[in-house]
Amino acid sequence: MRASGRANAELRPISLEPGFSKYAEGSCLIRFGETHVLCNASVEERVPPFLRNSGKGWVTAEYGMLPRSTHERTDREAAKGKQSGRTQEIQRLIGRSLRSVTNLQTLGERQIKVDCDVIQADGGTRTASITGACVALWIACEKMRVLGLVKAHPMTDLIAAVSCGLIEGEPRLDLDYVEDSNAQADANFVLTGKGQIVEIQATAEKDAFSRSDFESLMGLAEKGIAELVMQQKKVLGIA
Repeated sequence: MRASGRANAELRPISLEPGFSKYAEGSCLIRFGETHVLCNASVEERVPPFLRNSGKGWVTAEYGMLPRSTHERTDREAAKGKQSGRTQEIQRLIGRSLRSVTNLQTLGERQIKVDCDVIQADGGTRTASITGACVALWIACEKMRVLGLVKAHPMTDLIAAVSCGLIEGEPRLDLDYVEDSNAQADANFVLTGKGQIVEIQATAEKDAFSRSDFESLMGLAEKGIAELVMQQKKVLGIA
């Protein structure tokens, strides 16, 4: 039994609140336990220069942590004048994940930016961001479809993400901050609703881990992401 009282194969309490923001075309407040992220999707009638006159659209993401989302206040990156390497890596991961389930041709020459702002952090902010961003993006795309801006819904599938790790030799699903900080190995898994792999980030923090260990983590991730996708479908009202 974990310190949180969860079983090794159990997610933290998850909640998805779609339509949280008044003005964004799509939004979702997601809670992975004590990790809370607000995801807003904004539609722009333009594309990056490299896609002009291509007939294709683009989906990108920005990620940030509010100053008191962690135990001690951290300065806003805007005040520092540059983003950290961690921030850039995470927002690129979110963008890649969302594009993997979006038909950019169907989107037309439009860009959708998804802002993921971490309100409170307790581990797994990138996985929560991807899972919540998917809901926000789906809502924005559905709004475009209803308004007749696109002929069909541009998203081809849902996508979700979860962390897993080895703690005291045991594979565990959905690590909180304390577990993540003490993991022998940890991994972030990004899978589609159909279970296809988009990205896996796996690292040995102490000793190297075996293939069988990895397969155990993969099995937990598949289970957890299937549960997350079910919750996404429920709040979106899709089969």
